Amino acid sequence: MLEIIQVDKFFGHFQALKGINLQVVEGEFRGLIGPNGSGKTTIFNVISGVFPATSGQVKFLGKDITYLTPDQICQAGITRSFQIPRPFKEMTVIENVMVGVFFGKGQKKTTNARAKEQAQKWLDFVGLKVDEQTMPGELTAGNLRRLELARALATNPRLLLADEVMSGLNQEEIEQASQVLKKIHKEMGITIIWVEHIMNALMNLVERVTVLDYGQIIAEGTPEEVSRNPIVIEAYLGEEEKA
Repeated sequence: MLEIIQVDKFFGHFQALKGINLQVVEGEFRGLIGPNGSGKTTIFNVISGVFPATSGQVKFLGKDITYLTPDQICQAGITRSFQIPRPFKEMTVIENVMVGVFFGKGQKKTTNARAKEQAQKWLDFVGLKVDEQTMPGELTAGNLRRLELARALATNPRLLLADEVMSGLNQEEIEQASQVLKKIHKEMGITIIWVEHIMNALMNLVERVTVLDYGQIIAEGTPEEVSRNPIVIEAYLGEEEKA
């Protein structure tokens, strides 16, 4: 479904990604982990067109999307949530999700009434109960992340890039977010690549894990294989054990 081929990303003289090769099959739930600054969000930015690759190629469903714009990539069927929630603060929560409906895959001719109906459906799906006048500024951290997911799902994606959807949440909210991700994967059949620092949650959900360090992939495998890999323990997992 998604193929990243020998991708490099430079910011000036700094190389954020070095020869990344990554394949994700349709229907997969992939975890993407690594220390802060290892390049995880940069990969998401490259895939979604925020910062195109300096060299290499990104292919989605067999099509080269390396230099498409973010809206074109969204129309192709790739959506994302952001590590720091980015709602449209002047719009209501429902209007925020309606934006996802209007700009999503195959939905350009949607009416306002239909978009509103769809927005409410996705808010219900992620467990976010609001009235029509609720503004993003009234939401808790956990509910802002639910809003991010609802807006992303409203674009009708085939691939979801989920960036630290559990950051800053308490244990109850983490469990609720886990259930939502399960529903997205199992009930909707959406392929997910998930960046997360809460290892227990991630390892219990994903089927395969890719590990980054200094902009390079240093390991791949099942959660069990990765958690026992000495290179991974030294580069990343060991940091948590020492903390």
